[in-house]
Amino acid sequence: MKFEHLIEVNDPMNPLLDTLTREQLWRGLVIRAESPKLFIPHLDDCEIGARESGTFKRRLRYGELVVEDTVLLTPLQEVRYEVPAQGEISASTLVMTIEAPTSAMLLVRFTYDDGKEESLDQASKMYDEFKKSAYQEADIDTIRIVRQMAGEGKLDASYLN
Repeated sequence: MKFEHLIEVNDPMNPLLDTLTREQLWRGLVIRAESPKLFIPHLDDCEIGARESGTFKRRLRYGELVVEDTVLLTPLQEVRYEVPAQGEISASTLVMTIEAPTSAMLLVRFTYDDGKEESLDQASKMYDEFKKSAYQEADIDTIRIVRQMAGEGKLDASYLN
């Protein structure tokens, strides 16, 4: 199943929303990768493994389920999660891309590929729709938490140094 959607971060037409800089948004997405427990309440543990330039490995534990993945960072542009096939889990990817269609607007495009073809039977189609909805809600929560962190000054360069 392939699925993507956009979340508007800055809307120049909505004065009620605090404007985030591209740098603040980027820092928030990196924190989500490095400290996922702040964003994923049902995650029990995350161990960060080997780091190289622009990439690191993680080991995530959800109860008895352990998932290993690799995070690739393209500064100020993209955070890419790659999950290799492991056990009963098929290879999959999640890409969070920062887009700026105008100087005043910021969006994040969330692109999912679970490595499986679109389902043909009705039960599988319903399950895929459920997954898409869950992904979208989690991504809305991600931006909400990033926005909250920015409001608390936790994404400012001076806070992180």
